[in-house]
Amino acid sequence: MTTTQVDVKQIGEEVQAASAPFDRLKQELHRVIVGQDDLLHKMCVGLLANGHILIEGVPGLAKTTAVSCLAAGIRTKFQRIQFTPDLLPADLTGTLIYRPQDGTFEVSKGPLFANVILADEINRAPAKVQSALLESMQERQVTIGKETYRL
Repeated sequence: MTTTQVDVKQIGEEVQAASAPFDRLKQELHRVIVGQDDLLHKMCVGLLANGHILIEGVPGLAKTTAVSCLAAGIRTKFQRIQFTPDLLPADLTGTLIYRPQDGTFEVSKGPLFANVILADEINRAPAKVQSALLESMQERQVTIGKETYRL
């Protein structure tokens, strides 16, 4: 077994430099959202982990504002989806639109193609819609017609 000399100071400097954008993002979020330090930290960790975040809370705690500020802070597209009992899976994923002028179909991508999505009141949606959301979260892709699109 070989050992290597590790310069702890150098590693600390590299970590500090790599975390600078993360710190700037948290500062931007703290300018808008006050008193939600744990939420903002967990949102940033979820972003760094390329994962999903479950945010629960009573109305009025700035959940939507926090998520939209996160999207603005990283300069990316944000979509809020209000789940209702009459929602269809195609309302999330998108659909094919027929173009009679030339007899072709055009893809109309749904809100799941945004970089940051706030799915509000998921429990109100039918099982098929919930399944479409969970599948897109797990597989990071959706199928529209016969084509599969990466998210």
